Amino acid sequence: MIRVLVVDDEPIMAEAHALYVQRLEGFSVVGTVHDGQSALRFLAEHPDGVDVLLLDMNLPDLHGLDVSRRLRAAGHTVDIVAITAVRDLEVVRGAIAAGIVQYLIKPFTFSSFAEKLGNYRSFREQLGGTGPTQNRPEVAQQELDQAFASLRSPLAEALPKGLSVDTLNAVVGLLQDAQGAVSAQQVTDELGISRVTARRYLEYLTERNSVRRSPRYGTPGRPENEYSWRR
Repeated sequence: MIRVLVVDDEPIMAEAHALYVQRLEGFSVVGTVHDGQSALRFLAEHPDGVDVLLLDMNLPDLHGLDVSRRLRAAGHTVDIVAITAVRDLEVVRGAIAAGIVQYLIKPFTFSSFAEKLGNYRSFREQLGGTGPTQNRPEVAQQELDQAFASLRSPLAEALPKGLSVDTLNAVVGLLQDAQGAVSAQQVTDELGISRVTARRYLEYLTERNSVRRSPRYGTPGRPENEYSWRR
């Protein structure tokens, strides 16, 4: 279970983010605080009790980057996901330099939130102890590339010819909200697109390592592929 500390100066917003986290499989909320000093104090009191910080940049006492830098200076390796309305390029660059692994701009939908946290979870699974690198002293280049690629949104790069961002967003949202794996036919029925088109988007997401593909048995004829979001 990935343990999350939510840091936001607006109590209503902090509670909303905590509820979002609780909707995600494999995540739990260990606390919510409303300023930078409280975040630093919580982490000092629970040095091994937090895996990732959902950190607002605009806090009443410290800037989010200051919180990040103080944590790193103290030797704390907690991962940090910035959740903020700040779009300033210097802040974004500072976030990268401070080791922030994801940057989510307010306002956002639950689908966007789930995608960022899902990508982060895939990253942890591949390098953090629950994936193929568990209990190994070294990691191969291909595994590193795959792990860092999992932090990127599948929509962040130019799409292949014939694919649209709107339709890809719809497919991603469907997969993230699904309780289990879905087939190309289910995507066709839900979104009103052709089966061939549905399969193209599903295969694209599979190639991007955002989706897991497996055969679905129990139906007449050849087994049909089913697809599930990598949570």
